[in-house]
Amino acid sequence: MRNTSIIIPTLVRIKPGALDRLGVYVERSRLMRVVLIFSQELDSGLVERVKRSLRTQGADIISEVEVSASSFERAQEIFQSIPKKTDVIIAFGGGKALDVAKYVAFLMQLPYIAVPTALSNDGFCSPQSSLDFQGQKHSYPAAMPYGIVIDTEVCLKAPRILWLAGIGDSVAKITAIYDWKLAYKIKGTQVDDFAALLSDATVFQLMAKPDHDLEGIRLLGTALMLNGIAMEICGSSRPASGSEHLISHALDLVCEKPRLHGLQVGVATYMVSQLQGRGTERIAGLFDRTDFWKAVKDDPFVKAEWIEAFKMAPTIKSDFYTVLSEKDQVPDLERMMDTDLRLKGVFTD
Repeated sequence: MRNTSIIIPTLVRIKPGALDRLGVYVERSRLMRVVLIFSQELDSGLVERVKRSLRTQGADIISEVEVSASSFERAQEIFQSIPKKTDVIIAFGGGKALDVAKYVAFLMQLPYIAVPTALSNDGFCSPQSSLDFQGQKHSYPAAMPYGIVIDTEVCLKAPRILWLAGIGDSVAKITAIYDWKLAYKIKGTQVDDFAALLSDATVFQLMAKPDHDLEGIRLLGTALMLNGIAMEICGSSRPASGSEHLISHALDLVCEKPRLHGLQVGVATYMVSQLQGRGTERIAGLFDRTDFWKAVKDDPFVKAEWIEAFKMAPTIKSDFYTVLSEKDQVPDLERMMDTDLRLKGVFTD
């Protein structure tokens, strides 16, 4: 038997008004010397709410850092500037700020609190940072958050398209778990049963109430957080990422204008589920109920770019066995684009 040691969040608050109690949570944890890293494009009123909450409880904001790009170079620059007396790094805003902050926290070996303002993917609680280096995205090790604070009222007011992207990234766990178990069957890739169970369960919890309201936001935030913990449990992205993510990564490389990660992943998940022969109607039903399809069709994907991505996807991770590895799946995927009624209007020439 092998004992597994993992890091999971100690502080978890997913509720209305959580932003205004951030200072209370920091004070209770005795993490009073704060470096605040936040997204440059954030509404100034939200940033002021965070600062006021912290200062009201006596926290000392010893450094404030705006982030406009999630680059490795920017992360290194911030790392060099962090005061040694820092107790905690708080990341506030979108994925760019959070990716930079959790990598800096990893380098500094400091507690990290994630305060996302939208729930477009599971990155706020994943053990990796996605940073640009020399024009390409790379994954770097990151600190798992000590705390996760999600104000459901703030996230509900974010653009609806970001919520739909979160739905797309969450439902991908259905195809990712299948690919993981397929890799075990064909290649002997180790499967952590608990991580697989945890990730799989989050999808069905979300499907029970996929509504754009406070409770729906709470369920989505919880699901995405648990997906990140599942990755930490097994030390791999396998519980959350399969062939659908390979397609999305390829799209990021070939598209003139890549779309939101969760939108790309969501459409790819629906298509991959048909290759796998399972889960398609459940996925389609969720997308029908949330108007996911309508949002995608309002800004359709370029068909030729997706075909190129289909061809490239199996080569993105050479040791990552998925349903795309079994045979040339491109003809079947192209056929879906032309004949599947739900995909009508999703792609344009």
